[in-house]
Amino acid sequence: MKAMVLHKARTPLEWTELPDRRPGPDEIRVKVLACGVCRTDLHVVDGELPDPKYPIVPGHEIVGRIDAIGERVDGMQIGERVGIPWLGHTCGICPYCRMNRENLCDHPRFTGFTNDGGFATAAIADARFAFPLGEVGSDVSLAPLLCAGLIGWRSLAIAGDGKKLGFYGFGAAAHILTQVARSQGRQVYAFTRKGDVKAQTFARGLGAVWAGGSDESPPDVLDAAIIFAPVGELAPVALAAVRKGGRVVCAGIHMSDIPGFPYRLLWEERQLLSVANLTRQDGLDFLTLAPKLGIVTKTTTYALDDANKALADLRAGRFEGAAVLTP
Repeated sequence: MKAMVLHKARTPLEWTELPDRRPGPDEIRVKVLACGVCRTDLHVVDGELPDPKYPIVPGHEIVGRIDAIGERVDGMQIGERVGIPWLGHTCGICPYCRMNRENLCDHPRFTGFTNDGGFATAAIADARFAFPLGEVGSDVSLAPLLCAGLIGWRSLAIAGDGKKLGFYGFGAAAHILTQVARSQGRQVYAFTRKGDVKAQTFARGLGAVWAGGSDESPPDVLDAAIIFAPVGELAPVALAAVRKGGRVVCAGIHMSDIPGFPYRLLWEERQLLSVANLTRQDGLDFLTLAPKLGIVTKTTTYALDDANKALADLRAGRFEGAAVLTP
């Protein structure tokens, strides 16, 4: 197999030939057809997450077809198309797992961070954490749903039932979630980098009722806001934009420090919350719903050995929607 391997934080990924692996008990091996490039991959490459495993193959928005099945795996077939997300394994016995909160497991493993991921021609996964994808939709279009879509879905649930939603950072997750929110009869207010007219036009084209810079105030008071950009300074900005009793959800796995802010921004029962990982039920719910909603992902494709360019373009905001690697 070939893979783009990270040997040390803040260094380029290296094109590497690795020995083929066979799946162990409870595991499957997939031939990777497409793998999305997520902002979490940037955090892995930049060394911003604790306790990394090196060397590591990044990538956790994997679409592939099963080409080998390990012992004790039931209900899966060679050739079946599956999606492999960020959460790659949970212990099943810690208090959080027993409370059906496996996203908070005390002993998790993560695809592309502690388990080798999808910036490769093949990947091994725990079969219990691989989602059936069926045959509707292209491999490239489905890849961003495996994290941008799933984390967006969980963030939307935590944000509550409010009708006026602010999305701070209009990238892969927000462009998917805008389509979901509109299908639910909600209004989306898109906040982009200051002066990013292209992103604002993109947001309006997807149905956002307003789009502007994150330094601007929306024309209406928001019921809730979701922060996708990893920028801590946006937390007090979003709190100032939501109504009394409103929620601000931090959707990223990493964020720069939140600065001090006046208590009056939090007062009147506003809430500042975070989203951590996902559950398998999140995946089953969202990936069943997405085809029915007709979600269209905007993607820019890169060859597998151009992963470093894809990461650089993501960091600089050079494309709309999501980047996807195709081996």
